[in-house]
Amino acid sequence: MSPLVFYTLTIVAGLCVGSFVNVVIHRLPGMIDSRYSNSDGHEADGVPNLFSPPSNCPACHTALRVRDNIPVISFVMLRGRCAHCGAPISSRYPMVEILGALLALFLVTKLDMPLAVFGAAVFSFALMSLLFIDLKHYLLPDLITLPLMWCGLLINIGDTFTDLPSAVIGAAAGYLLLWGVFHLFRLVTGKEGLGYGDFKLVAAIGAWLGWQMLPLVILMGSVVGAVVGAVYLAASRRGRDHPIPFGPFLAGAGWLAMFWGEDILAAYFQLAGLG
Repeated sequence: MSPLVFYTLTIVAGLCVGSFVNVVIHRLPGMIDSRYSNSDGHEADGVPNLFSPPSNCPACHTALRVRDNIPVISFVMLRGRCAHCGAPISSRYPMVEILGALLALFLVTKLDMPLAVFGAAVFSFALMSLLFIDLKHYLLPDLITLPLMWCGLLINIGDTFTDLPSAVIGAAAGYLLLWGVFHLFRLVTGKEGLGYGDFKLVAAIGAWLGWQMLPLVILMGSVVGAVVGAVYLAASRRGRDHPIPFGPFLAGAGWLAMFWGEDILAAYFQLAGLG
């Protein structure tokens, strides 16, 4: 296969996966709310899932034609509006699709082993889904975080990203570390500064990258989150009690740690004179 064909197929695959990530971002929170709203704990008939009903306009609920559902291209051709009712389409849709294509290209050029490419794609697209869901809904669904943790343990049976003992310790330590911070913060302030979804996300990151990366992930996520949160609150003139989701910063830090964590740690130790 020529490089041109290979990279073209990679871009198309990334766009398609990005399109599915949009479905997850849009539908999964509603699916969870629907399940909790049923007293018997079972999903009611007619409740949407990730595959049914077919994609439709959020405003007029008209099913999209195939030509109106092509990643990025349809958004451009329709000028960001529904073909049926003219309602504006969120720019998040093409943005996530483009991110998916760029991510796919990055992975196939950065990694050599097919298993590593596949694993990094699962890790990356799951984090992307969690990032956007938490930004909008303040929610890190167990339906993503828990399977992500188990996938991290399974893929590291063969030492793909770290050795298995480090992955197991990372999963346990990631959860317990933030669990301890949560209860200490609540004991001191009487408030809850974190959600249980954050514990599970860090556990998942620990399962993929090993316990050695957890201090870096938590530090980067905390520092960037504090700075961005402070700037956002100042710019929006919201009070300090306005919640700022921590998940997006943990997800971003976890993704950076997968590819550049060792370099960042090495640079830090060198600057600190410990290398």
